[in-house]
Amino acid sequence: MLTSDNLTYILTYQFARWFIGVFGRVDVSGLEHIPSGPSIIACNHQSFFDPPLVGSSLPVETFFFARKTLFENPVLGRLLHVCNTIPVDRDGGSDITAFKRVFAVLKGGQRLLMFPEGTRSHDGRMLKPQAGIGLMACKTKVPVVPVRVFGANQLLPRGAFFPRPNTRLGVVFRPPLQPASFDPGPGHPERFIEASRRIMAEIERTPPLPEYNDS
Repeated sequence: MLTSDNLTYILTYQFARWFIGVFGRVDVSGLEHIPSGPSIIACNHQSFFDPPLVGSSLPVETFFFARKTLFENPVLGRLLHVCNTIPVDRDGGSDITAFKRVFAVLKGGQRLLMFPEGTRSHDGRMLKPQAGIGLMACKTKVPVVPVRVFGANQLLPRGAFFPRPNTRLGVVFRPPLQPASFDPGPGHPERFIEASRRIMAEIERTPPLPEYNDS
């Protein structure tokens, strides 16, 4: 059951669960790995549905990223703002304002969903990570929970406009990574991108569920 005092967030959360359930069945595992305190939830990126899919799988209120251009629509922008969405440039690691918001969110004990790849995959296969998540994880020193979604690229492939019915979906949460396991230290010449690579590698190590073959 979702824990939140934000009525708009609760209604959006329930709508996302209902809407995704209309088109497919979601199997969620590993929720016991979500820390009670601040954390970054790092997920592979297959579809526009990834944020609501992962967010509505969590029993706790979560913060999100969305590109700044989406906030130009006054209705959508207001909804995103109320639902804990931080506007960000394409590469969050170069957006100082977004980074300050992230630091405040994590300092406040919240969870933040991020996609290390920075953009959606064209075919379900994972892309190389960007430096943004490594920078934020190393600077904030919070645990990072690797998450892998399965089937989202079948639900709404890149370029599609309408979800496909009867899609099998999976969301697998892995044990959290502590800073010592992903941060190579300030002396490393590629500290932040290396941290991103290590986080992404843990996402890739998630064993595919038997029903999915889009690894």
